[in-house]
Amino acid sequence: MTPVMTPQSSGPRVGRDGFPQLLHAEWTKFRTTPGWVTGTAVAALLMVLFAVLTGISSVQNDASPVPNGPDGTAVTDSFYFVHRPLTGDGDITVPVSSLTSSIPTSPAELRPGSVPWAKAGLIIKGGTRQGSPYAAIMVTGGHGVRMQDGFVHDIAGPASASSAAVRWLRLKRSGDTITGYASPDGRRWTTVGTAHVPDLGSTTQGGLFVASPPSMDGMGTRGSVTTAVFGDPRAQGAWSGDDWTGEQIGPESPTFAGYPETVSGSFTGSDGRFTVTGAGDIAPAVRESLPTGGTVGEILIGTFAALVAVIVVGALFITAEYRRSLIHVTLAASPRRSRVLLAKAVVLGGVTFVAGLVGAAVALPLGERLARSNGVYIFPVASSTQLRVVLGVAALLAAASVLALAVGTIVRHSAAAVTTVIVAVVLPYLLTAVPFMPASVSNWVARVTPAAAFAVQQTLEPYHQVTSIYTPYNGYYPLAPWAGLAVLVGYALVALAVAAVLLNRRDA
Repeated sequence: MTPVMTPQSSGPRVGRDGFPQLLHAEWTKFRTTPGWVTGTAVAALLMVLFAVLTGISSVQNDASPVPNGPDGTAVTDSFYFVHRPLTGDGDITVPVSSLTSSIPTSPAELRPGSVPWAKAGLIIKGGTRQGSPYAAIMVTGGHGVRMQDGFVHDIAGPASASSAAVRWLRLKRSGDTITGYASPDGRRWTTVGTAHVPDLGSTTQGGLFVASPPSMDGMGTRGSVTTAVFGDPRAQGAWSGDDWTGEQIGPESPTFAGYPETVSGSFTGSDGRFTVTGAGDIAPAVRESLPTGGTVGEILIGTFAALVAVIVVGALFITAEYRRSLIHVTLAASPRRSRVLLAKAVVLGGVTFVAGLVGAAVALPLGERLARSNGVYIFPVASSTQLRVVLGVAALLAAASVLALAVGTIVRHSAAAVTTVIVAVVLPYLLTAVPFMPASVSNWVARVTPAAAFAVQQTLEPYHQVTSIYTPYNGYYPLAPWAGLAVLVGYALVALAVAAVLLNRRDA
């Protein structure tokens, strides 16, 4: 009898078109093509080179030191202070009868103007040193009564309270706790807020203050000055002496815009009234108030040049095969075309990510160290933020390279692919880098175009209580860092899907 052989199933065949084999094949192509390897290495080196140039190009060794708040961040701490020592606990009460602001129209001329965050009120501060801890209760030019502390904390007064209706303020210290109150008539009091202010010390300085931050003026800001009229302050508790001392806090600070030529900070007292004129602000520093400060994103300005390099490599990774008619061999070896494109994307994105990671990881600390050694103040960021920036920049370059690969697959022409992606990514970035671009246009471009991915470099934080120009040019993006990167990733994935469809439908 003739034996019958039953074929045995060996499971799915792992052949030449298995995905690991595709990855290996595409990796082999990449690493054996000197131009692609060189281009990727150049991208990393450009980031380091630009970081070095940025670090050594600015010298500010003679600049005044930037004041730092209790948490180590840069602050604006310049205002006119009328104060007395307070040893231990106590409180102070004062009526505010008027608050008027002026804006210079020329070096020697002032006009009445609106300064919404002009401030006049009471403050208890650890000392007259800039950056010392404090808490304050105040009337503002356009935001009602507020209580602020620690430079970043802001509490609005009662909904019914306004600078016109509420004219009495009280500030009370009990240990490290400071409480602010407001009243329309000096009899009915409302608690505005309570702040825990550590490290005040046993002896503090307390009294009246007036601050007047810059006001918006078109696409920029203009300095301002504010005068407030107070009633006779009523101090209770461990206050020392009977005389009040008036002085401008932080007159030489780089975050202080100064006074107009014809005005200076001052206070006068007569008939139970104090008239105080001041300028400056008590708030976290922003780019507009500290234009000489550097950011982590500026240290990594080489990301822009690296982006062009990886776009070229990404486009050539597919268009070179079309130009040399090697795509026929690739697709014949692996008929499942979508998997070929995916393998190319994985290899290209992975290599670019590693190159960007190495470049950013070397460039950032090196450029920052050089800049600091030349006296440049770098806005401080947490180590976790630095890690996010480095990883984000690497992901940005990887996503851009995959976008270039997809566009190259669609158009099948190197120059056209490179031009298209550069126009889509680089041109919007250049538009946001124009200082005279209207904020609405700049923020729109940074929200809907692939250039939104540059938000991963953002380290500055906008503050609602600080009037400033929050645009990408100044380091502020309308989207959160990872949300901005997601916009570019979305463009890359859509382009990759279109490329896969066309690659399957068209002849090689």
